[in-house]
Amino acid sequence: MSPIPPIPAVPARVVLLCGPSGSGKSLLSARSGLPVLRLDDFYKEGDDPTLPLVAGSTDIDWDHPESWDADAAVASITELCRTGRTDVPLYDISLSARTGTETVDIERTPVFIAEGVFAAEIVTRCRELDVLADAICLSRGPVRTFRRRFLRDLREGRKSVPFLLRRGWRLMRAERSIVTRQTALGAYACDRDEALGRLAAAAAGRHVRARTAA
Repeated sequence: MSPIPPIPAVPARVVLLCGPSGSGKSLLSARSGLPVLRLDDFYKEGDDPTLPLVAGSTDIDWDHPESWDADAAVASITELCRTGRTDVPLYDISLSARTGTETVDIERTPVFIAEGVFAAEIVTRCRELDVLADAICLSRGPVRTFRRRFLRDLREGRKSVPFLLRRGWRLMRAERSIVTRQTALGAYACDRDEALGRLAAAAAGRHVRARTAA
């Protein structure tokens, strides 16, 4: 019989951190000092017949929510909140494939971050499951994001250079609509410094009220 994972004294909650690809989500998560669940590890594999295509192209649209397994992501978040531990896939973006699994253990930390480009897609579900501490959309501007994303993807060999250029140009033009969609789904758009403040407040168990538009 498998050992029963320890149940935290107080169930944990999740901060969902979204934003356009290249906006700095991973760097912000690391800087926060909180445990992190990488939602990009829940991408579908490259031979999955349900993967969407870019309109008018044969390129797989890895920026479409249907390229991602939302049900598996929510299941892992819920298990982390309930038990403090969960097994997650390891995904290699350059191969478009899962290469193994790993265990994420947040021990007794009351708040953790789940970060990825599709995090906003599950805001409502996490709120309904009563596991949501906050939802943040990191926004830093289309040109700056394009540069960071391209250099990162090139350095890591994620895809071919022509693919990266086509994708980067498409995402730069779409960035404002991406942020608009993610905020409509329930995430709060802000820059890095404000995001760090909201993460600190969530870790301390405080609720941060979103600013109203002037």
